[in-house]
Parts: sequence; C-alpha cells; structure tokens
Amino acid sequence: MPENDRDLTRRPDPDALLALAEKGSRGKLTVFLGAAPGVGKTYAMLTRARRLKEEGVDIVIGLVETHGRSETAALLQGLEVLPRREVSHGGRTLHEFDLDAALARRPRVIVVDELAHTNIGESRHPKRYQDIEELVDAGIDVLTAVNIQHLESLSDVVAQIAGVPVRERIPDTVLSRADDVLLVDLPPTELIERLKEGKVYLPENARRAVDRFFRLGNLTALRELALRRTADRVDDQMVDYLKQNAIEGPWAAGERLLVCVGPDRLSEKVVRTASRLASGLNADWIVVSIERADRDSADSQAMRQLDETFRLAEQLGAETRRVVGSDFVEEILKLARREHATQIVIGTRRQRFPLRLLRRSLPDALAERASGVGVHLVTDSGETPAALKPVRKRALPKGFGRALAIAAGTVISATVLGVLIESFIILQNISLLYLLAVLASATLAGYVAAIAAALFSVLAYNFFFIEPVGTFTVAEPHEVFALFVFLAAAFLAGGLASRIREQAKAARRRATATQALYDFSRKLSGTADVDDVLWATVTQIQATLRRNAVLLLPEGEDLVLKAAWPPDTELGVSDMTAARWSLEKKEPAGSDTDTLPTSPFQFRPLTSPHGVVGVCGFVQNAKPLEINEERALAAILDQTAIAVDRARLSRESLQQAAQLEGDKFRAALLSSLSHDLRTPLATITGAVTSLRELGARMTAESRDDLLKSIEEESDRLMRFVANLLDMTRIEAGAINAKRDWVDVADVIRSALERARKYFPDREFETSIAADLPLMRGDSVLLGQVLFNLLDNANRFGGEEPVSIYARKEGDEVVLSVTDLGRGIAPADLEHVFEKFFRKGKPDGRSLGTGLGLSIAKAFVEALGGQIKAESPAVKRRGTRISMRFPAAEADLSEKERG
Repeated sequence: MPENDRDLTRRPDPDALLALAEKGSRGKLTVFLGAAPGVGKTYAMLTRARRLKEEGVDIVIGLVETHGRSETAALLQGLEVLPRREVSHGGRTLHEFDLDAALARRPRVIVVDELAHTNIGESRHPKRYQDIEELVDAGIDVLTAVNIQHLESLSDVVAQIAGVPVRERIPDTVLSRADDVLLVDLPPTELIERLKEGKVYLPENARRAVDRFFRLGNLTALRELALRRTADRVDDQMVDYLKQNAIEGPWAAGERLLVCVGPDRLSEKVVRTASRLASGLNADWIVVSIERADRDSADSQAMRQLDETFRLAEQLGAETRRVVGSDFVEEILKLARREHATQIVIGTRRQRFPLRLLRRSLPDALAERASGVGVHLVTDSGETPAALKPVRKRALPKGFGRALAIAAGTVISATVLGVLIESFIILQNISLLYLLAVLASATLAGYVAAIAAALFSVLAYNFFFIEPVGTFTVAEPHEVFALFVFLAAAFLAGGLASRIREQAKAARRRATATQALYDFSRKLSGTADVDDVLWATVTQIQATLRRNAVLLLPEGEDLVLKAAWPPDTELGVSDMTAARWSLEKKEPAGSDTDTLPTSPFQFRPLTSPHGVVGVCGFVQNAKPLEINEERALAAILDQTAIAVDRARLSRESLQQAAQLEGDKFRAALLSSLSHDLRTPLATITGAVTSLRELGARMTAESRDDLLKSIEEESDRLMRFVANLLDMTRIEAGAINAKRDWVDVADVIRSALERARKYFPDREFETSIAADLPLMRGDSVLLGQVLFNLLDNANRFGGEEPVSIYARKEGDEVVLSVTDLGRGIAPADLEHVFEKFFRKGKPDGRSLGTGLGLSIAKAFVEALGGQIKAESPAVKRRGTRISMRFPAAEADLSEKERG
C-alpha cells in the first residue's frame, strides 16, 4: 500500500475522540482501589492530597473516614475540611457529606472517601457515588476510595468467597468511567498482622474480623479480583489511547455478548457473570428476555423480578431488550444474527429425571441449533447466599379456591343433569356431560379448574354411572380403559380450552391498550397547540395508571408546571428539584429512583429526536408500575415528546416564515425606495444644478421647463410619501372611514381633475349613469382610490384613452377603470392587490412601489365595498379594475342634498 494511502486509513477512532472531548468538560475522577479494608487506600489518598496542596492546588477534604487510625488523622492537618451536614435518623444525629456546600465552595480538587456509602435521610441521592458523579459533572476533580467487594458484578462472587453478603454496592460503570484507578495493594499476611496490631479495627472488632472475613484464603482471592480488575482497566485505557492517536494495535473489537434472562433469581447470577465476561473481553453486551405472545404478564411477581434483573443489567452497562415470540430458540438465534453476537450466555438448572425424558431444556436446544456462536452456560449453585435466596412462593396459586369451587359446581351440575337423563333413558355416552363440565371449568377459571374438574368428573362418573353404582370400584375391564381414556381426553380438552382462554384474555388486554394508545395518538395528531397536548397527556396518564400526573416544560432558565391532574396539584421544593434534575440529566428522578427518592413524584424526561422537551411526573404509590403499565407509560411519553416537539417546530416554522416575510417586505421596500426616490431626486437635483450654474444664460422657456420638471417630480415624491403613510395607517389599523352621504359623480369629477393636472397628455373618457344613487362612505378615501387606479392605468394603459364607468346594478353602485394596455396574466390577477407585487418584476403593474393597488383594496374594504381585477383572456389586452359599494336605501330630503 502506498504511504499516503496508509496514512489515510490510520485515522483516530471518532468514538474515542468524542469520549475524550466529553471528558474534557468534566472533572477528573481518581479511584483508589483496594482488595479489603486496611490496605491503606485512605492513607494513599490523603498523601496525594497533601502533595497537591504543596503544589498550590485548591483542594479541600469533603469527607474522610479515619476509623480511629492516628497516622491517617495526622495527614488531615493543614488541609481545609468542609463541615458535615447533620441528619436526624432513628432518633440520632448523624453527619453526612454536604454536597451542596461542596458545589458552593467549588474547589479544584475534593477528597470524598467511602465511594460505596449509602446516604441517609432526605439526601438528594441515595448513594455517595451519585454525589461524586454530580461533582465530576460540575467540573470538580474528585479523589475517592473503594474496596473490590463493593462492585455490583462481583458481589455474588465475594458472597461465595467470604460467606457474607455485600450490602453496599456500586455499578461497575462507575469504575469504568473513572479517569484513573490506582491499586493500593498489601500482601494478605501483612494485612492480617496490621489487623492484629489494632491498626485496622479496634481489638474486639479485629478478633471477629480475623475469624470471619480476614482469613488468608479470602484475602488472597479478593487480592486476585482487585489485580485482575485493575489490569482490565489498564487494558481499556491502553486501547483508548491507541484509538485516539491512530496507532495500529492488535485490539479485538468483534466480541458481542447476548445474555438471555427470565423472571427468576438465577438471572441475577447470569447478568453478573456476563458482566465479568464482557469486562474481560472488552465487549458490548445485550440482555434479552423472551415473552410468549399468547400469555398475559400483568399482575405477575415474576415480571417484577424480571424488571429488577433489567435494572441490574443497565447499572452494569448492558443494553436491554424485550422480545415477544413463541419459539424461544428461534427468537434468540434471530436476535443474535441481527446484533452480530459472537457468544450467548444463558442460565441452566439441573432437571429432574422425568422432566429430562419429557422435554429438552432451553440451553440444550439452543446449543444444538446454534451455529458459529459460542454458548456459555451459567449453572445454579447449590448454596445460595442469604442475599440471593429466592423469595418463598405461595403454597397455592392465586384463585385456587375459586377454581376448585367452579370445578365442583360444574361437575355437580353435570351429575345432576346426568341422573335426570338416566331416569328417562339409558345412554352409553353420558360421560360427554362431564367433558362439557371440564371445558366449562377451563373457560371460566383456567387450567387449575380444568384439572380439578377432570378429577372430580372421573370420580363422579365412576360413582354414579359405572357398575356397581354407588361405589368407586369398576367391575368390567373395558370400563377401566374407558375411564382412563376419558381422563386423558379431559386433561387435553381442559388444557386446550384454558390456553385459548388465556390467549383471548391476553389479546383482549393488548387490544384495549392498543386502542387506547391509538385514540391518544389520533388526539395528539389533530392537536397543534402545546397546552392541548399537555392536558390530553395528563388525562391519559391518569386514566391509564390511576395516578396523579404533572407535566412541566422549560421556559428560559425556569421549569414551569404546565398541566396537572387533578388541576390543583402543587409541587414542593424537592419535587421541583427532582424535575430539574430529570430535565438536565435526561434520566428519571424522584420516588423509587436514585435521585431525591423522598419526593412522592417520579419524574421522567420527555425525549424527542431533538433533545429533552419537558418532564412528566406521576405519583409513585407503594405499588410499583406493572410491566404493562410501564410499557403504556413509555408509549404515552414518547408520543407526547414527539407532539410537543412537533408543536414547537411548527411554532418556530411560523416564526421563521414571518421573519422571512418581514425580510421580504423590507427588501421590497428598500428596492422600491431606492428606485422610486432615485429617479425624481435625480431629476430635481439635475434641474436645480442647471438653474444654479446656467440660469443666467438660459432662456425663459428653458427655465420654465426645468421648474416644471422640479414641480412634477416633487408631486411624484409627495404621492409616494402619501402612499407610504397610507400603508402605515392600514398596517396599524388606523383607517376610520366616515359614513357620510357621498355623491359618486362628484367624486369622479374631482379625481379626473386631479389626474388631468398630473397627466395632461392622457385622455380620459367617462360614462356616468343618470340614475346613479348616493352611497354611504368617505369621499376622501374614495377619491384617493380612484386617483390610484387612474395613475395605475396611466402607467400601463398604453396610448389609448382610459375609461371610467359608474352605474347601478341592483342595490349596488359599480365603478370601473379600464385601460387598453397589455393586460394582466390570469395567474397574476389574484396577486395584483398584494403589497409590492409587480408581476414578479421590478417594472410590473402597480403604482411605483407596489403599494397603489394594495392601498386601493384596503380603502375599498374600509368603505364596505369589494374590488376586483379583470383582464380579457383573448390577446390579453386591457385591464379593468371594478369596485362595488352598497347603494343608499333611504331617500334624501332637499336639506340633506343641499
């Protein structure tokens, strides 16, 4: 490859450069990582802080836990320590890190110990790592410390190693987003020795720790985890550096994991195992669950367990998907091909002997059909830590008593009916009544009722209808065979009927939800006003979730409550703080979240393709949202965001159109001013210059011609300025037409006299009807209209005479001005009365600036009349501007005429 071609291919990775640019606007996070307490994380962190202080860096201590270690406390001397925030909890006063004070102080570097600490009281965030993320987002460098056992993906491994569940955990993404991870290491033997010497805990606590957690095997395993995780972090940093600097390297970017989970406790272990595997392979990973299309998951504890698994996966950095299908293996492989997954991770449990004979497990079927994709099986360990033990399920399924009652009722009814029939006629197939009872039970109460009805039916059929009657014994062998066949048929029929019932129930619920969303989308599609969209949304949320809802939109620097249901809902200080957080960070906040969970509302951002357009809040009751409610809410919020964004874009489009129209107006005005002012001013200037320089040598006739030119052009300027003033009055709505009696013939004669004065070379013809009635109006405005039309005809009427007609048609007075010029194209007839319209050219039909006909139209409408332009289609010769005004209805007395 040529050298220049090679240089073109060796370009920095755009994603790596984007990540580097994003880090440039944030603070720097440095994590001191240790394998266990006592290895010296806080000591190393404070040593770094003192060195920065000596270098002149503005550094403060936000919070440090010394645990009574004198050498650690000595390092705090000379460093600025922020006061802690007092919090009342359980009748005691505790001291917590003051996040607001740190943000107000805004140092260059701050030290905040105990990264995995859980906050108490009404803190803005439930976890300290979230406080630190806010500090980093604010541009403050942070030094913090954490032990390896607090990582979410390793909590199950640590629980198995140490036998103690880890209660305080942080997502692995916190460590992966850190700018620097410094491993603070100490050999296990030295750590145990420090513990015995009382340098880690007090003597009594130290003895218990040595016996339980601080054993040599445990510390060695934890040290290995810390070393491996730090090595993985170093590898990630090296790969980022190579990509940012376009350095060719051997890194692999093709690994992609597809993790299959379900509504069980094993899925948590599968997710954590996949997280560790993805971290080791530096691979992206997707967590997916498959749901049956014919099952309804509403009100299911299993679905809530699946939601918890998904939240765990998202915390660990995975992408989550939900897929609906019937063939699980086919759906998993189809998604793996579509997402280019190279490995599939799935959990498996040991099946008991009868089940293994009846059916294959999902992992076995997947391993058999997968081709070219690795399959990792995560097994369920026999010993489960206390924190991971599954919740004890109820001994009986929901509605078990109702199902038994329905089964017993249908069987009793079938028995009574069978006995009544047997009293009249002996039938050999009376067992069909019991089959009908099984089907009815399955339809009314599901599969449990169908099984119970089948068993009850066998007993009742044997007791009442098989010889010997009244006992549960069977005399004939063929009756035994028929009994077993009936039982099998009852099981099959009941199962099919129950499955059809469940499918119909699921389809009915989905259809109801789909119809509600369809109606909501139609309502939004026909709504252009933002307020209508918001009120429709809060109403829909309240109807869907049965919870109070609010919607807030940003206005400048503030977030304003725009709609709420009920309408009198008010938001407190903590509610508004959570809403602003959701808007700024583009993530949920408030109740049942990691930010301000004390608020009764949970706020979610309304995200459109153009960013966050608002915030929706709803009351989070003690009962969390079910999966179907969650999906409906997500669909409502997506549609609302799009509708609000569409309304905003429509409003901006109108504003831009108005701005463009204004720019067009200004451009036309400037063009007209430059053209129509330049010509008369040039004539006046030339005439004045000639008179001043050559006046004494000019003849009287020549001087009169120049003075006449000055007079004519001055009149032209006056008409031009008058038109501008008239248009200003029109735009301001300041036209106040009088309602006097007007003699139209007099107005025509006055307009003609004025026109002959300005256009002495133009010939005018008039035709005024003898019976022309009076009209109500303003003679001044009507005279100005006629003069504008005569001026327009003079400019574009050619050499032929201009005609003025006045006549009565019905109860109207009709006036028209006709010229025999070139005429107007049919497509332009509707536009000649628009401002600055000149047939698309600077020299088209209109009065100079393009205002004459527009002013005429406004004046005519102010007088209560109508104006219209006509031009013959044949040869396009001549133009007629006609006006119609209501004629006066009352006769006038002689006094009124005088």
